[in-house]
Amino acid sequence: MPSKLAKVHKQITKKKGDKIKSLHENSRDARRLRRAGARDDRVARVNAVRQKTNGLWLERVMFFQDRLPDTLHPLAVEDIKALTEDYLGRHSDELGELKAERRTGRPASTRQTLLEQQRTMELQEYESGLWMPNLQDEQTLVKLDAWKGDWVGLGVMRFIRVDKEGGVKESQFPPRGAS
Repeated sequence: MPSKLAKVHKQITKKKGDKIKSLHENSRDARRLRRAGARDDRVARVNAVRQKTNGLWLERVMFFQDRLPDTLHPLAVEDIKALTEDYLGRHSDELGELKAERRTGRPASTRQTLLEQQRTMELQEYESGLWMPNLQDEQTLVKLDAWKGDWVGLGVMRFIRVDKEGGVKESQFPPRGAS
């Protein structure tokens, strides 16, 4: 997306020529430049926050995409539970290394704390139903296999929530609450 600041700068340069370097502080053109710069900063901040929050969901779907069987066939609930437990334990090696490296009596590192918090949140979500692509649906499996890793591409897939006891419920995209 082109920057609003670049557009405004180009328009003012076209109008004023090379005199843009000597704008009065409170002139209309200077105010337009300040507003356009502030808008670009605000849009960039909002996009960064959105990418950070969506990144967690994208990472989860990528994990399940990487673990698809070679021949695409619907998975049984036991296989889905096994994949889910692999997903929940994906950072256990790194956590073990971080705990082993830490000297006794020292506080946990920031990375260790973040991983433990993430694991706790995911285990709580697993108790009520972990959001994931529907691996029991052939059409979703084909779409997941062809997925390129973008947020927009998830809208055509079907999703489920799998809980610890093996219960499977339909869910929606994007994930909201316990949908």
